[in-house]
Amino acid sequence: MRDSIIQAAQLPATNEASTGELRISVISSIAYIPIPGATVTISYTGDPESPVMTLTTDISGETQVVDLPAPPVELSLSPSEIQPYSEYNILVEAEGYEPVLVTGSEILSGERSLQPIRMNPLETGGQEEVVVIPAHTLFGDYPPKIPEEEIKPMAETGEIVLSRVVIPEYVIVHDGVPADSTAPNYWVRYKDYIKNVASCEVYSTWPESTLYANILVIMSFTLNRVYTEWYRNQGYDFTITSSTAYDQKWVYGRNIFENIDRLVDNVFANYLSRPGVRQPIFTSYCDGRRVTCSGLSQWGSKYLGDEGYSAIEILRYYYGNDMYINTAQIVSGVPSSWPGYNLTEGSSGEKVRQLQIQLNRIARNYPALPTVMADGVYGPRTAEAVRTFQGIFNLPQTGVTDYATWYEISDIYVGVSRISEPG
Repeated sequence: MRDSIIQAAQLPATNEASTGELRISVISSIAYIPIPGATVTISYTGDPESPVMTLTTDISGETQVVDLPAPPVELSLSPSEIQPYSEYNILVEAEGYEPVLVTGSEILSGERSLQPIRMNPLETGGQEEVVVIPAHTLFGDYPPKIPEEEIKPMAETGEIVLSRVVIPEYVIVHDGVPADSTAPNYWVRYKDYIKNVASCEVYSTWPESTLYANILVIMSFTLNRVYTEWYRNQGYDFTITSSTAYDQKWVYGRNIFENIDRLVDNVFANYLSRPGVRQPIFTSYCDGRRVTCSGLSQWGSKYLGDEGYSAIEILRYYYGNDMYINTAQIVSGVPSSWPGYNLTEGSSGEKVRQLQIQLNRIARNYPALPTVMADGVYGPRTAEAVRTFQGIFNLPQTGVTDYATWYEISDIYVGVSRISEPG
């Protein structure tokens, strides 16, 4: 308790009762295996030698949700010279694994932060992995985006260019400017990439319509890079960079926010289109304060959301009335597409059986999940397995397999079915 009071005292004096939530998930980096019994030590970044609390992961590799002091929410609702989030160090230690230290994990008032941790199996001479989360793009100082045309020329170059928009399973992120050959490349699941970028680029305290508009811009930007093979056509071996001068901010190992996580799960196949243009629109955007541009203003979109503008109204305000939301029909890397309707108690058929098979395979890695008979009948036990899965993977615990749940189960099933992942 004393340490929490000391920590709160280092934040702005007006936020003594202001807190945000944190949940930490810990898995192995070699396979999609949760790590139970890991020790998680949380400390304020400004005082790393004084732990705030120590937690232990459960059978699913998750900690309980904890409250941590944060600056008042008002600081994130308009540009401020005072940092609107608090920062914490998270040290994770587990038998048989190399320790991981995350420094700078962000907590916003009234929001739940989800901090993923991937641990490497212990090797002789292995060292602690350190993940550094830099300042948020709305608070830090980053290079402005180099202007580009929103529609790319599609001349024949001898390279493969997609004939239709496909949601990729992975994007390859080059963690630096394109010409920096020393920067590492990371294979990142598409949805995880979008959630990471959105958590870097906007504050989760903003109106939902604003978040949706910004996520659509981020997804369309990314899918334009995928569709046009932008960097591969220049001789590079990656999809996109983490440089704000060339692309959008992505930070290895950073925390994401639960409302952004859930929103992306529900809209990840969407992108922005103009009539008669096949490619996703390359949607430039900027903060609208430090940097201005011809595309969406992030702060401006926040104020429009405050005024009750819908996501499409926000987008058309910046990009014109001929901009519309499109949906990709193909999602790569999943065993089977969503049936097009929710599966719930009383449902039956092949899609239910596929779901049950996937849940049973996931249960081998996540034993908190009850196993079910793969009989194609969505009974109470299947509903309970889905509800438990939703609780572990930060989805609303309804027991109904909706669009977001179907694809999350598919993603985790693919992850646990592989011996190892790329990257």
